Amino acid sequence: MLIELTALSAPDDPRLADYTSMTDVNLRKSLEVERGLYMAESTNVIIRALEAGHRPRSLMMAPRWLPDLEPLLEHFLGAADGGGTPVFIAPEELLESITGFHLHRGALAAMQRPELQAVTELLSSLGEGPKRVLILEDLVDHTNVGAAFRSAAALGADAVLVTPQCADPLYRRSVRVSMGTVFQVPWTRLDKWPAKDELHAAGFTLASLALSDDSVSLDEFITMPAMTAPDARLALIMGTEGDGLKKSTLAQTDYVVRIPMMGGVDSLNVAAASAVALWATRTIGN
Repeated sequence: MLIELTALSAPDDPRLADYTSMTDVNLRKSLEVERGLYMAESTNVIIRALEAGHRPRSLMMAPRWLPDLEPLLEHFLGAADGGGTPVFIAPEELLESITGFHLHRGALAAMQRPELQAVTELLSSLGEGPKRVLILEDLVDHTNVGAAFRSAAALGADAVLVTPQCADPLYRRSVRVSMGTVFQVPWTRLDKWPAKDELHAAGFTLASLALSDDSVSLDEFITMPAMTAPDARLALIMGTEGDGLKKSTLAQTDYVVRIPMMGGVDSLNVAAASAVALWATRTIGN
């Protein structure tokens, strides 16, 4: 065996600094960024992170999940680092006392946070050019961020851009809800927002999902000449859960688009709305 297995017996082991006091969201977010790490929870998410080339600082799991991960750990870690990445093994009760919550599928990894690309670098790296990107403006709920990434992966978005104040896609809950698709979909954080000039320079039409007097229905929008052209590129902008998109964003958008609603409902949750909009626009640029 090339990987190093270490049995844990106490929750105050100094080697577990990355994992302790994880129940305070603000503290946890600050520490993750400061230490240059993020948390990958569950065997499936850890596997996706490893397959995406992300490097773990350490892993922690209950013994019964080791058989699922051991072959992959040998493949991704054993030869690469000579077994230098520690894998901590402990009963599930001890793991919960360390982290402060019940581990989903009994495994957690402290992963090295990759350096984000500049927006222009990311967009230029996508081969012949992206057709659709999803922009998340100032979302505060990590669950919604993760769900939006999952929709982006499932419905073929080329990339996701998040605004400076948007919740961290690599926060533990975002990663878990996304089922690891945050490692699959290219993404980065915008340095400034709105970024109309930068996106227009890359050939994108900006469409904001919002309720306004000058909005067009999604059905009408996808039939417009700007969207049916073979070289069409679309940036779909989704707003925060409470107030929606900022007025400054709407002022710089090319189109304001609404999803036709029934049953007396005026709007959808932002994650659900992103899925609907991505599905409806799936043929753009193809």
